[in-house]
Amino acid sequence: MQADVDADDIALWISLSFIDGLGGQTLCQLLREFGSPPNIYQASHNQLRHVVSSAIASEIGKGIDLVAVQPTLDWLQQDGNHIITLADSHYPQSLLEISNPPPIIYAKGHVHWLNHPSIAMVGSRSATPQGEKNAEDFATSLANFGLCVVSGLALGIDGAAHRGALKASAENSAGTIAVVGTGLDIVYPAKHRDLAHRIVQRGLIISEFPLGTPSRPQNFPRRNRIISGLSLGCLVVEANIQSGSLITAKLAAEQGREVFAIPGSIHSPVAKGCHLLIKQGAKLVESTQDIIDELQISHSELNPPHTDNHQLTPELESTINTEKTNNESASPSNSLLSAMGHDPINMDSLIHLTKLSTDRLSAMLMMLELEGKVATVSGGQYQRII
Repeated sequence: MQADVDADDIALWISLSFIDGLGGQTLCQLLREFGSPPNIYQASHNQLRHVVSSAIASEIGKGIDLVAVQPTLDWLQQDGNHIITLADSHYPQSLLEISNPPPIIYAKGHVHWLNHPSIAMVGSRSATPQGEKNAEDFATSLANFGLCVVSGLALGIDGAAHRGALKASAENSAGTIAVVGTGLDIVYPAKHRDLAHRIVQRGLIISEFPLGTPSRPQNFPRRNRIISGLSLGCLVVEANIQSGSLITAKLAAEQGREVFAIPGSIHSPVAKGCHLLIKQGAKLVESTQDIIDELQISHSELNPPHTDNHQLTPELESTINTEKTNNESASPSNSLLSAMGHDPINMDSLIHLTKLSTDRLSAMLMMLELEGKVATVSGGQYQRII
């Protein structure tokens, strides 16, 4: 279903979005000049030439291509499908504040999340187990507090952020928005097909790209401005120096949004991007309360009344574990976890630290993996994930 734009007008919006070379910024210029899609199609070639090239003016002059538009109109009739334009009341007000808002948003799910207070969460596709756990825990806590979690449905941190938001208690939580770089009839990556279906049930998936648009590298920087633009702030969980997450953080800063970063090990490549952001002025966060305090928002502004302050940094977890160990007899597995710390570590180093035999250590690591407390990472190393 479409929102509150006339059915005939929505076909004109779609048709304009199909014209080769007519990008979002130029379409916005046409709308400022002529006021609406019907007026654009009624304008003369000479009038259009004041804003667009002769080739684009000629394409507009041909009128609406009903054959090209019809599949999208059919898609729009399906339950949960929406097209939201700049003329809609559902259009997110936060995107009107950025320099190049998308004129058309394709949406699948619950559109009311578009105007709910939100936090962006982004990070590396090649995330560590600890990074994914941090992302999931932070997202659950922020959603329970009442913020909508916005991310990009990519592998790694993005997927963990969406999963974490969906884990929040249904009756007391906000939702999650996935901003994608393809048409909404394509799920990318395919591995996240089930996750995408779950997001539609509780949250929303959106794209500025027409149906049928495949995954292209140039699409993702464009979708990043929407991720940051929808949000009050942007939390970077893990990122290397070349990560696209730093582009999102840069866009967030340019849009006047707060930028947050979780620190990590000085030896980890996926921590270096976060450390760079912190050096450049991003707020170092150790808990969700750091974000809530910086955004200066309260429960009463967000509806969901429940919050859970996760303390997730290695230093704080180490302190908690030390206090627990002082009050309880330490089991062999707890001693091994303590020796591992939170950075990836190889077998030789663990043998040196624990003085255990190779066979004994291997058996303990296998049990901890089965219990979900340790994961095998690249280079034959192990990492604690609790």
